[in-house]
Amino acid sequence: MQIRRAEVDDAPAMARQMRAVVEEGRWLASEVDRSVDDLTQMFQTGLEAGHILLVLDDDGEILGAAGVHPTGVEGVHSLGMSLLAEHRGSGWGRRLLDAALAEAVEAGVRKIELEVFPDNPRAIALYVSAGFDVEGMKRDHYPRLDGTLRSALLMARFLRPG
Repeated sequence: MQIRRAEVDDAPAMARQMRAVVEEGRWLASEVDRSVDDLTQMFQTGLEAGHILLVLDDDGEILGAAGVHPTGVEGVHSLGMSLLAEHRGSGWGRRLLDAALAEAVEAGVRKIELEVFPDNPRAIALYVSAGFDVEGMKRDHYPRLDGTLRSALLMARFLRPG
């Protein structure tokens, strides 16, 4: 297995991987109403725009991905990650996170932020161990297909002084 920069040709496999995590219904703000085609287009657009997208590649099979995306605020980017269930707890999530942070530093990102559901203690612990701090909470922010609302914990890490 290897972590590498994603290429436009990876977009369909990245979409299938993300869709598998979305279908778990617990970890990502995206929901199952987004098709693989929609997700493929999202990844292609991000890659064409120069976003940092990394994949965990096992001989052509995409097992996980991490993205570092501009937020519209100078020097601040957002981080998103997903990893197939059977590979969580194996250390690859940490390696993917570390690789994404290294790419962000190289790109001159000053601060990186993320959102995580408060009932995801493993992800929160991973982010805390990587130097992220809690900055707040978006309460009842994400509407779900079942009519409920999910809150999101806001976390961030400074990569270089302001």
